[in-house]
Amino acid sequence: MARHPFEKFITKKSNAAIKEKFKQEKKAAKKQRAAEIAEYLQKKKDRKLEGPVKRTSSPKTHQNKPKVDELMPLNKFLAHCGVASRRETVSIIKEGGVQVNDVTITDPAHRVSEKDKVTLNGKRLHVTENMVYILLNKPKDYITTTSDPKARKTVLQLIKNATQERVYPVGRLDRNTSGVLLITNDGDLTQKLTHPSFNVEKIYEAKLDKPLTKAHFEKILSGIILEDGEIHADALGFPDEKDKSVVGIEMHSGRNRIVRRIFEHFGYEVKALDRVVYAGLTKKNVERGKWRYLKENEVRLLKYTSKKTGKSKKKQ
Repeated sequence: MARHPFEKFITKKSNAAIKEKFKQEKKAAKKQRAAEIAEYLQKKKDRKLEGPVKRTSSPKTHQNKPKVDELMPLNKFLAHCGVASRRETVSIIKEGGVQVNDVTITDPAHRVSEKDKVTLNGKRLHVTENMVYILLNKPKDYITTTSDPKARKTVLQLIKNATQERVYPVGRLDRNTSGVLLITNDGDLTQKLTHPSFNVEKIYEAKLDKPLTKAHFEKILSGIILEDGEIHADALGFPDEKDKSVVGIEMHSGRNRIVRRIFEHFGYEVKALDRVVYAGLTKKNVERGKWRYLKENEVRLLKYTSKKTGKSKKKQ
């Protein structure tokens, strides 16, 4: 079994109690993951007993059309159509570009079904049947939006030949931040991975303008107060003990620019920031600016191991 990517960040000088807590949390998460996979496999077995299941031969897409015969919020419907993530569709709807049965609707909670005629800027939308999951190793100078009024480069330009489906980035990476980025048209999975109540693992490598001091190291682990509340790193360490200006940091918080703001709080300038892990996905064997489709087992793990855990163990 491959070593966990975070192991290279653990420094010998890390607080023993912090390391033990981190170890126990990982052990509990592994146990929970095993239970969830067992549950999924049992359900799959039960479905086989009920009758044959239609399979897709394409490794690029997954036949998984959401059931929308029942009413659902308009923003969720747009997400299932591959317009954008559920959060992003809220602003799209409020801007007045969406019509339901030829009537402009600005309420994201307005309930619709697939039988309704839903259009965006005059073009009718349909729930997609082919689910696409793409892992991109994002380079700097690209923004994580589907379009940009300032004509800046977007990550969708890097995957323009990957699919004909309308896909969008899951979560955000700053323009100057590189690394692992998931792109999909799966609205339910996007909601699951981006909602604050789901503890999604994110690991970054930060290059600072000067070495991180021991005092600041301990404060980042124990918790600091920023303008939007308390925050702490889940784990912290140095990839190379001889160079303490390069820091590995694990976070579960999804706050905007949170890693940069943590180091800026202590007067450090983040010269480079790279996300090396997101929800268990790594950029291994994917060069900067390149992409690949997720494997079937990777999609399964994303769907069945990112279940809602309620309130976080510690408020982020």
